[in-house]
Amino acid sequence: MKIISLLPSATEIVCALGLASDLVAVTHECDYPAYVTEKPFITRSLLRPDLTSGEIDAAVRSQLSADAHSLYAIDRALLATLAPDLIITQKLCEVCAVAYDEVLDAVGSLPHQPGVLNLEPMTLSEVLADIQRVADAAGHPDGGRQLVATLHARIERVRETVAHATTQPRVAFLEWIDPLFCGGHWNPELVRLAGGIDPLGRERQPSVRIEWEQIAAFAPEVMVISCCGFSEERTRQDLPLLAALPGYAELPCVRAGRVHIVNGSAYFSRPGPRLVDSLEMLASLLHPDLFPLIK
Repeated sequence: MKIISLLPSATEIVCALGLASDLVAVTHECDYPAYVTEKPFITRSLLRPDLTSGEIDAAVRSQLSADAHSLYAIDRALLATLAPDLIITQKLCEVCAVAYDEVLDAVGSLPHQPGVLNLEPMTLSEVLADIQRVADAAGHPDGGRQLVATLHARIERVRETVAHATTQPRVAFLEWIDPLFCGGHWNPELVRLAGGIDPLGRERQPSVRIEWEQIAAFAPEVMVISCCGFSEERTRQDLPLLAALPGYAELPCVRAGRVHIVNGSAYFSRPGPRLVDSLEMLASLLHPDLFPLIK
């Protein structure tokens, strides 16, 4: 089967299922496992790579207007040449991938109509269900069940360990710094499963802009900064913007040295197998006294 992945998370799922050889093209953002960068890239970004975080936010809002709703372009000539059997895409977030209707339009022009699998998870359990859906669509259902069972077992180990925690730290989980965005989709759920409290987050809903005053009033004991699509190094470039906000130095998390920058691009922003790694990482940040036991 010839598979095209239009999502970094889908690429990771296909590879985790042992089907990397079936991938005939991936996106320009697919970078894990490292060998997938040798595959043909079938997408490109329409945003300049040198934008600041504030400029990215403004460009996204402008690009996703009624006149121009996609941030990415798909190589239609390459698509036709590859003649895939299965395309894995999503319509959960147009900031993250080629717009779903653009994918359907491109597919509609092909003489050989491939299957199009839409992944639209909002929770950790839905991510696991999507892994099985990919496995089924790729003709590898048993491999899917085995992978999902392994991931389920790791999640349960976290649950069992959290049950021994004597505290639930207040957590501010941020998905963007300029402007500030709270955690959304599965990330507030991960905070809860990891033994934290995050009333600013929105389970099963998109991340939204929040005001600094909300964070300051919440007085978080732990802050986790996971900028969507950013590496740890790129996020650190924006940390001075956060540190300059009034009262930042007085927050309990800052005074205790519990402000953690994580790789959102590789982990928390990608609804694939490594979302379980993200849960384990988060648990170790919130309860370091307990979670070395599960590593």
